[in-house]
Amino acid sequence: MSDTMRRKGWSWLWLALGTLYFFLPLVATFLFSLKGKKGVLSFIAYAHVFADPQFVQTFTFSLEMAVVTIVAGLALMIPTAIWVHLRLPRARPLIEIFALLPFVIPPIVLVFGLIRMYSRPPFALVTSPVLLVAGYVVLSFPYVFRSVDAGLRAIDLRMLTEAAQSLGSRWGTTLFRVVLPNIRVSLLSAAFLTFSIVVGELTLAVMLAWPAFGPYMALVGRDLAYEPAALAIISFLLTWGALLVMQLLSRGLRGPGTTVGGVH
Repeated sequence: MSDTMRRKGWSWLWLALGTLYFFLPLVATFLFSLKGKKGVLSFIAYAHVFADPQFVQTFTFSLEMAVVTIVAGLALMIPTAIWVHLRLPRARPLIEIFALLPFVIPPIVLVFGLIRMYSRPPFALVTSPVLLVAGYVVLSFPYVFRSVDAGLRAIDLRMLTEAAQSLGSRWGTTLFRVVLPNIRVSLLSAAFLTFSIVVGELTLAVMLAWPAFGPYMALVGRDLAYEPAALAIISFLLTWGALLVMQLLSRGLRGPGTTVGGVH
């Protein structure tokens, strides 16, 4: 057997093991969710989940918060990352340190700090979803920054911006017609990671008393047996469905070929 065939064999082996590692728990969870009716396999647990009005209410709320968080996080991080790449490359290690802080500081500490800071005038925001979105932006900051940074590192940002400006493009045109189309895969990755964080987040939503999907899943898992498994499968399908929608929407952001200042 040649070295090429041996490497291909090992590649397929590790791919198969990774696929089994990923899908076997899902299959086991799905089979368990079908045992809600004794002696037969049925979708009664799924019927109970869909019949619960809190399911639609909490998922819709988390979906709205995810969209707002994605927009806010990208609006904050894209100009920052571009500015660091073009004007302040020495500040990148400092941004890297900031990106590690959400991993070091527990969410419970973050939420108590937010409540203490914004529970009294003139910044009384505890009863506003703005504070919840702000917390989500902080939690997703490491993933958004690293996704955007990886996208910018994969292109020659300085050459693209200078070429666009030499053709008469303003900064807004350069950003939306040159830079963003070239990093749309990274933006999609950042959006998906943010969406996953927001939909499954528990601590911020509980402590700030908002009807989010994470607390609802925890409540169902505490009181019921088969419905939590059905809810896990449903949330998985909804999350990947949202990813598919993001991919479909992103197809129209750029036609074939790279453009500079609107010129192919």
